[in-house]
Amino acid sequence: MFDPSGRLPGRGAYVCQGPDCLALAIKKGALARALEIPLPTAFLEIARSGAVPTNTTEGGARGQE
Repeated sequence: MFDPSGRLPGRGAYVCQGPDCLALAIKKGALARALEIPLPTAFLEIARSGAVPTNTTEGGARGQE
């Protein structure tokens, strides 16, 4: 789940906002390692379609809002 506020409970991983960062993190396995789980097929399909939001103007570093 995309959490622009960075405040939802559970595991999380930061991926840069560049257009190819998410694809590269998936391809190299970095995202799965950071989350410590295999990525669900449904998420991979959404990521390949480009429907995962990768840009936000909300939130910020914790405690810095």
